[in-house]
Formats: sequence, structure tokens, C-alpha cells
Amino acid sequence: MPLRNNIRRSVWSIFFLLLPCFAAAALFLGAPQRFEELFRHFGIQIFDEPPQPPMIVEPAATSTPPPAQAVDIPVRLIEAPEPDVAAQFLRMWRVSGPTVCKALRDAGIETSEWRAPSMRSTSHECYFQRIYKKNDVRPLNSVFLRVKGNASGDIVEIRGRLVGPPTDAEGRLDVGHMKIFETLVRQAGWSDFQDALAPISSLRDFENERFGAYFSFRRDPESQDSYNFMLVVAAGSGPQTRTKAYFSPERWVEAPDPRIAELSLPISQLASKQGADRQQGVASR
Repeated sequence: MPLRNNIRRSVWSIFFLLLPCFAAAALFLGAPQRFEELFRHFGIQIFDEPPQPPMIVEPAATSTPPPAQAVDIPVRLIEAPEPDVAAQFLRMWRVSGPTVCKALRDAGIETSEWRAPSMRSTSHECYFQRIYKKNDVRPLNSVFLRVKGNASGDIVEIRGRLVGPPTDAEGRLDVGHMKIFETLVRQAGWSDFQDALAPISSLRDFENERFGAYFSFRRDPESQDSYNFMLVVAAGSGPQTRTKAYFSPERWVEAPDPRIAELSLPISQLASKQGADRQQGVASR
């Protein structure tokens, strides 16, 4: 009896040991990828990796390129600045003192000749002074103008003073006095100083300082009916020095070949010119 019980217990033990094995085998045969994921989680490789199919890269769709646009090459890349253009930024007198004095005389302002004010003076100048009305103390209506420079004719400064200037019915400065400022602005050649003529005509204060040149017209604080004006070019100022260095011809390299000048043309015109030259060469053959 005890032997039979032991045999029965052994059979059931073997049965319960083999049951999980059969279940595992059934699961493995039914869904092997589950075991593969389980072993992969623990870092165990049980199957070889299947070969990956080659990637096929689709060619990018090509579109028609836009037509070529004409491109202008800036002339300043290959050519030195023109003196006339430089003069608008580089404030320097392009006319001499004698020339300005003569232009004032042509406008009806009877200035003196360009000369030294005294025998020992190193400076030169021309001036104009008229006193139209005065009392026992001071002038009531007068004009003073002086253009000062050196013996070479270089202008250093222009100064003047109006006392009791005549005006028309609308309060504008007399035409004869306005010729002084119109002539100075025209001789200077700086277009932005044209803005000074309107306030001067209305006897309003004006002050302009650009690129080292200073132009002012101001009422004298000590005399209500007197006005001082000044036009000075400071050659050593920061803006003047930097602008002069930029426009200096010594800082620009000349083109080694005259044909390089053709690059200043727009590319479309340059291509047309090259095509015409090519046809001309074929015809000459």
C-alpha cells in the first residue's frame, strides 16, 4: 500500500513538471516572437537579424530654374570715386578765394581784391563793408562780409554781419542782401546748404554742420536787429578726415587691364557686347 502511494505521487510529480514544458513548447510554436522579445529584453540573441531591405531614395523633383536676372556690378568696386561725387561728402572748397570774391562782385557785392590785409600778414582776404545809416553811437543799417584764406587762394573761413537789414512788406530779406548768401551757397557747390536760403530770407536762425563744414546764420543776442553768419570748413575734423581718406585716389588700386572697365556694365549688356564681338570676329574670317 505505501509503495503504491509513492508510485502515484511520483507520477503526479512528473506530470506537473512536464506540463509547463508542454505549455511552453505550444506557446513557442504558436508565437515565437514573444519569446524573442522576452530574450531580447535580457540581452540574449536567439535568432539572427533578418536582412533589411535596401532603401530606395526617390529622386527629387526638378523644377525649371527661373530665368537669369540682370545683375549690376557697382562701379565703385573697380573705379575710384569721381571728384564731383566726392565733393558732396568731402567738404573742401573747389574754388579759390579770388574766384569767390569775383563772383560776389559779379553779383553786385563790391568786394575788394584778394590781398594781404597788411605787409606783415601771412593771410589774404577780400571784404565788403557798407554803412547805410548810423547815429552817433553805432551803425543802424550796415553790411560787413569777409572771405579769408592764404596766399595760395585757399579759403579758411567766411564771416559777416548784417545790422538793421531792409525787408520787404512780407518781412523777407532785401534781394540785394540775399545775393550774398545765394552766391556763397552756389560757389560752395554743396546742395544740402541750399536749405539755408529759406530761413535766411525770413531772418530766422539756421545752423548746419555736415562732414566738417559749418554754416550758421544767427541773431545777435546783444542786438535784436543784428545777425551774424559764418561758413567754415574744418579740415581736421573727424568726419572730414575719414571722408578724405576714403576718397583719396592713393587708396584705390587702378585696374590692371582697361577691359576690366567693361565689368561696370550690367551683365546683360556685357553678354550682348560679347556676342556682338564674337559675330564680328566670325564675319571677319
